Amino acid sequence: MTQLTPLMPLLVLFSALSCILTVAASLAGDTQNLIRVKAQLSDPDGKLDDWVPGSGHNPCNWTGITCDRDNHSVLAVNLSVFGVSGGFPFGFCSIRTLQNLSLSANLINGSLQTNTLSLCSHLHVLELHDNLLVGTLPEFQPEFTDLRILNLINNNFTGDIPASFGRFPSLQVLMLSGNLLTGTIPKFLGNLTELTRLELAINPLKLGELPSEIGNLTKLQTLFAPQCNIRGRLPDSIGNLVSLMNLDLSTNFLSGPIPASIGGLRSVTQIELYENHLFGELPESIGNLTSLRNLDLSLNAFTGKIPETIAGLQLESLNLNDNLLSGELPPILASNPKLRQFKIFNNSFSGSLPENLGRYSDLAEVDVSTNTFSGELPKFLCYQKKLWNFIAMANHFSGNLPDTLNECHSLGYVRIEFNELDGVVSDKFWGLTGLYFVTMNNNRFNGSVSPSISAATKFSTLKISSNSFSGELPSAICKLTNLSSLDVSRNKFSGDLPPCITELKILQRLKMEENMFSGEIPSAVSSWTQLTELNLSHNGITGRIPPQLGYLPVLNYLDLSENILTGEIPSELTKLRLNQFNVSNNKLYGKIPAGFDCSPFNLGLVGNPNLCSPDLDHFPTCSKPRSPTPILIAILSVCVVLVLGSVLSYLKFRSKAFGGKTKRLCRVTTFQRVGFNEEEVMRSLTKENLIATGGSGHVYKVKLKTGQTVAVKKLWGGARKPETESVFLSEVGTLGRIRHGNIVKLVFCCSGEDSRILGYEYMENGSLGDCLHAEKVGPLADWAKRYDIAVGSAHGLAYLHHDCAPAIVHRDVKSNNILLDKDWTPLVADFGLAKTLHPDMGAGGGAMSRIAGSYGYIAPEYAYTLQVTEKSDVYSFGVVLLELITGKSPNDSSFGENTDIVKWVREAAMSSPEGGEGSNDEGFCGTNLCQIIDPRIDPSTCNYEEIQKVLKVALLCTAAFPINRPSMRRVVELLRDQKPSRPSKMISL
Repeated sequence: MTQLTPLMPLLVLFSALSCILTVAASLAGDTQNLIRVKAQLSDPDGKLDDWVPGSGHNPCNWTGITCDRDNHSVLAVNLSVFGVSGGFPFGFCSIRTLQNLSLSANLINGSLQTNTLSLCSHLHVLELHDNLLVGTLPEFQPEFTDLRILNLINNNFTGDIPASFGRFPSLQVLMLSGNLLTGTIPKFLGNLTELTRLELAINPLKLGELPSEIGNLTKLQTLFAPQCNIRGRLPDSIGNLVSLMNLDLSTNFLSGPIPASIGGLRSVTQIELYENHLFGELPESIGNLTSLRNLDLSLNAFTGKIPETIAGLQLESLNLNDNLLSGELPPILASNPKLRQFKIFNNSFSGSLPENLGRYSDLAEVDVSTNTFSGELPKFLCYQKKLWNFIAMANHFSGNLPDTLNECHSLGYVRIEFNELDGVVSDKFWGLTGLYFVTMNNNRFNGSVSPSISAATKFSTLKISSNSFSGELPSAICKLTNLSSLDVSRNKFSGDLPPCITELKILQRLKMEENMFSGEIPSAVSSWTQLTELNLSHNGITGRIPPQLGYLPVLNYLDLSENILTGEIPSELTKLRLNQFNVSNNKLYGKIPAGFDCSPFNLGLVGNPNLCSPDLDHFPTCSKPRSPTPILIAILSVCVVLVLGSVLSYLKFRSKAFGGKTKRLCRVTTFQRVGFNEEEVMRSLTKENLIATGGSGHVYKVKLKTGQTVAVKKLWGGARKPETESVFLSEVGTLGRIRHGNIVKLVFCCSGEDSRILGYEYMENGSLGDCLHAEKVGPLADWAKRYDIAVGSAHGLAYLHHDCAPAIVHRDVKSNNILLDKDWTPLVADFGLAKTLHPDMGAGGGAMSRIAGSYGYIAPEYAYTLQVTEKSDVYSFGVVLLELITGKSPNDSSFGENTDIVKWVREAAMSSPEGGEGSNDEGFCGTNLCQIIDPRIDPSTCNYEEIQKVLKVALLCTAAFPINRPSMRRVVELLRDQKPSRPSKMISL
């Protein structure tokens, strides 16, 4: 037995003291390193204020620092979402005990240098996603043996993936999505045998195959690589990924059949292969994947039937839409108790739907449209009371609506048009309170529309045209105050037009043609400030055309033909900017107003034999007006005396009531330094100063006595209209508190008893939409000018989304709401629909009661969900980018029916060889992409590479799924990277 020497206690004490001194020295060194790094970073929000040196300040207690419990060494630095900026802080890596470094979602910029990054070789975790890093990816030295997580998502890295990325012996997570990488997916990634997660999505990689070496990653659980230009066949080795749970290779250029080896993915729960060029029959081996819950093979070219083995899986979602599949659906599909989402539209399926569909599962979304199904709709569709989206349009379904739909209170979105459905629609169905979008046109329904529809107050769209509905249109329809589109045309409705229909104040389309309506057009139409289309043709409507129609600010389609209208054509209608005007075959008389007396309106005026015109050949010349009779002169004289007396009495009363002083017109609030008074502004709101009319009011150009010019918007209806007050408060609440060089400035506002007025800085060059869609584009013939407008607008939206707290969603981004000052600087304007996203709204944003925005710019998911998120604005901005490139409006008639600018451009891109890639202008113009460029752009101002890169950004922004769209901050960086250089390769247009 060893005996303790007298020195042993002293040695133990010395060892302990030495350890304490070492820890203290280490902490002191860590403190100095942290303080040095803090000094190099910008910390505008003061998140690092507690990083203060001194004996009483232990770094282990500082914000973002994690230490070892035993020896108090610094193990982790986490400054994610701190708002710090500056170059990459290599000084953190001087802390030798540091294992985890997380600087995500900040403004870290510059590049990662290979030599200085070697200081970080002891790290286990390096997370730098959502920053502003640029340059090529760094080469990692062999010393990085312990690195397990490398996350560089959403930066601006370019070039190839370096060879050193295949030499991480311990790496488990590699995330490179959302960068500007241009190489191919390298084979050496197959060396990372410890990988559990690999993400390469949304990178402009060169077209290349998924290497077969990927099958070596047997521990891989997630392979996420959509939108990175993968082509060719799926390798057979894909079946070796026995641990894989999530496979997403969507939105690429994969071709050929799915290999049977896919049945080896025994752990997989989700397979996303949509939007590729895959073909052939669905492999039976997919039926072996008993853990599979979500299968999306849509937007490919698969043929044949759905195998029983696949139909029998316990899937939660099955998306096979937009393929070439055929045959009948296996009945076993309806036995799945987990099925919630079922989408097989745009195929060639036939037969009837399984009769038990919906009986055993919580079906929420069903879309079987555009097939050749027949028979009755399944009676159990909403048996579990969870169905909210049902689309069965363009089939051959017949019979009545099933009773479960009449009791389906979860139902919100229904499209069953273009079928052979018949019978009377139940009162219960009309009164379902969740309905907001219903189209049942082109069927054989009969009976009347029930007054119970008044309970469905969420309705935004109702289309029931081309049926046999009859009776009067119930006044209960006027309770649907969120209705924006109503189409009851081509039915057998009769009776007067409900006068209360003018209470539907946000109507955008009203179609009632080809019925038996009678009575007069309601005169109180001034509330229809958002109406763009009015069609009352082919009815028995009598009376006069209300002059008030001429003051509807955005009406561009007016058809009142084939009625019994009398009187003169109101001259007020010439104020409208009409694409369609038809009052033919009525009993109108008198002189055709100047503006309609030209050949384009000929056909819209015929069939009124008592109309006359001095200029139109097909109409008689108007006779000279008779001199007024003495009786008429006497009457007019009396009227003049009465009017003058009334005016004098009013002025006398006002002088007494207000002590001889003029009553104050409104309460003024100023937001900028400007000298004026409200009377000066009010006197200037005249017809001569009117420069624009929008959806919310008239806009006037007002020059103040100080010499300053402002744009003044007088809102429709003044303070009496709730929607006017909402627009006014939104504009003031938003613009009154924000400042940015690309956001229009609110100069003042006036709030009076009967008026709401907003004053803005005046924009000399008007709106981008007006400039871009004019016959001559002037300075916008310069591509660089268009590019600057794109970048500036993106800066403005990025400020709203990322720099305002809480964030602001514009909700009506369009070219007409981007104004241009004298220097052509773009400023985002019109915040009447803007919404603030408070933190308690959650990830889904705020749910709106109706669809807001402008047709052609609205994100596709918005119509389904009514959820407001920043990604809705991103989609709209993508449409604006496409306008800048093509010069066309979002719904240009040249696109054809049911095609907008997004679909038109995507079809051009998809039909171009290899997505339109090329290394010279000859290669580019050998594709369809060359045909989409605005021919008015001066070829000497741009080259094809620049336009093609901006086009890629636009296509990213208009991705169908919000998750695939970049943030506006990311859009700014992507556009910055495309900044036009001096033209070298010109486009030959």
